[in-house]
Amino acid sequence: MKRFAALSLAALMILTVFASAASAADSIEIRGPVYNGSDIDSIIDTYGDNGTTLTVDATQFAAFYYDIDDNVTTESLSIKDVAGTAGNVIGEGGIVYKTTIQNVAYQYENAADGWSNYSLLGFFADKYIPLNSDKADKLAKLVLDSDDKYTIRTGELLDLGQGYAIQAKQVDVDGKKVWLEFTKDGEFVDDEIISVDSGTNTWEVELDDIQGEDDVVVLRVHVNQVFQGAVDSIAQIEGLWLIDYANAMTIESDDEFDNLDDVSINGPTLTITNADTFTLNRDDSNLIAKGMYFKVADTSSDQLRFYVMKEITDPGTYQIRGQVASGSGDFTWNATNFAGFYYDLNDDVATETLKVSGINGNVIPEGGLDYSTTIKNVDYQYNNVDANWGQYPVLGLFAEEYIPLDATKADKLAKLILDSDDKYTIRTGEKLDLGEGYAIEAKQVDVDGKKVWLEFTKDGEFVDDEIISVDSGDKTWDVELDDIQGEDDVVVLRVHVNQVFQGAVDSIAQIEGLWLVDYANAMTIESDDEFGELNNVKINGDTLSITNDNTFTLSRDSEEEIGQGMYFKIADTSTSALRYYPYVEKTIGNETTGIPEGTPSTISTTEDNMTNETPTTDGTVTPTEEGTVTPIEGSTEPVNDTTPADGKSPGFGVVLGLVGLLSVVYLVRRNN
Repeated sequence: MKRFAALSLAALMILTVFASAASAADSIEIRGPVYNGSDIDSIIDTYGDNGTTLTVDATQFAAFYYDIDDNVTTESLSIKDVAGTAGNVIGEGGIVYKTTIQNVAYQYENAADGWSNYSLLGFFADKYIPLNSDKADKLAKLVLDSDDKYTIRTGELLDLGQGYAIQAKQVDVDGKKVWLEFTKDGEFVDDEIISVDSGTNTWEVELDDIQGEDDVVVLRVHVNQVFQGAVDSIAQIEGLWLIDYANAMTIESDDEFDNLDDVSINGPTLTITNADTFTLNRDDSNLIAKGMYFKVADTSSDQLRFYVMKEITDPGTYQIRGQVASGSGDFTWNATNFAGFYYDLNDDVATETLKVSGINGNVIPEGGLDYSTTIKNVDYQYNNVDANWGQYPVLGLFAEEYIPLDATKADKLAKLILDSDDKYTIRTGEKLDLGEGYAIEAKQVDVDGKKVWLEFTKDGEFVDDEIISVDSGDKTWDVELDDIQGEDDVVVLRVHVNQVFQGAVDSIAQIEGLWLVDYANAMTIESDDEFGELNNVKINGDTLSITNDNTFTLSRDSEEEIGQGMYFKIADTSTSALRYYPYVEKTIGNETTGIPEGTPSTISTTEDNMTNETPTTDGTVTPTEEGTVTPIEGSTEPVNDTTPADGKSPGFGVVLGLVGLLSVVYLVRRNN
């Protein structure tokens, strides 16, 4: 019994060790246009329609659903100058969210086989399908809309996401029919034998009593080919469409969506407003509804600056797109209308612009594509002027945040890794992981508890160390290095030590204020460098300009790289109806650890196929085709494997867990 208890305790300790080492999920923002004025009235007057209504739609706010090919939007968010709207307060009914059902084309376009259009409703920046095509009250989230090809063997499951899957059960001996089965969380839902010899080759799964609605199409599958070989029986699928019917919902007039709580449903249109006043609190993200916020700058009472944003936490890769441009006219993007570009809301600082000029048809002439960026100064997140934490120079470069090694020159740059005002408490002997292989370690605390010896490392190798006193001076350690791309005295790390403590058990240093650049991967930009299609580089002091030496064609229905991970997405239209936008991509989480939501994959279920090899598919589906986002302001937080300011100690917990585990092993052996 003692042995069982000891082993149980050991198991719990192991779980504790691993749980304490877990890290939090990442998140990103989708940012709308930036609005700036003395108060809400002046902003509505400046940016609104006739000084009465300020409206944001999908062409400006990338979180909202947008189909670039058909130029279809469903959602809008308005601020109205109603009674009670003044200062930083929006009056009752002044926030109006509206969405209307629209018809959009399937990704797999095949009208002859019944794949033409379906009804869709954007709902707080997510794609939903109305269960009744002309009513906005009953909705199910769109899981999948794909024209990729997938080849599955008999016995294999094609994982569609959210617990849904289809399995190829059998192929007939003539290789003309396949028996497919549809499941949810492993439970049978429906099955069908599809013939590729006649008919549409499409299987529609219709279910009854989905939120009270019958004959609801929840899945569409188009079988392209069937093959019966000597070794393998195979079905090739091209065309998949799926809704999350198991989690469908009905919206009632008395429903509340956070701060939007006055619901009106008028056939295909859903409108929700605020029944109470809404305050745009400064230096805060003010929740509107369903993960959508007004993010407001930290300004004085006589100034107001904000944007609408959607926070995304689901793992996957997302597009951050700019405002949609139409026609052959000139167009300019900056941080106010392209959320991918670097922007500091509090200081109202932007550095990047992208200009298109002189388009002839769909061809941008030589020099007509102009990207430029200029060094600006921004506040540290740890804003403490008395401790010499005032401002630092920054340069946005292709939607990434860089630090110039020389504050007056834009040619030598290092990526910013960390700018944080969070508090971190580390014990002596513990390391604080700063990201990208950089770390600091508290080596020792003096006996009087007034000094701490810190060491800075890169990939485990010593870089520098310092003894910081909290009894005098600004308590800040600046690590300066020489010969970084030929520059000397380059500050690569700043650490502010808030407090030091020498106790009977623990020796502790509390850090508040961290700033770090990736000096090991710094770069020098030369005049003959090329960045994708941008290959004419000019450096003029603090400004970097890059243009195209060759013509640039905006090919219809394509994604054309501009440079350094920045693209134009062009609609599938005639040249006379040219429509396009720029975008960059951002990733949440480690995509190598799992399949992003909404991406089908094949899973072997037969004993003969139970190997370590993953069956091959011919393509993948991006989680959000038109999704677009921006990194959360203030940038990357360190991976804190030590003690946060709340007193909890993941790093120390690991040590205690291992010590306890060894003790238990000793007791077990002793009892034996």
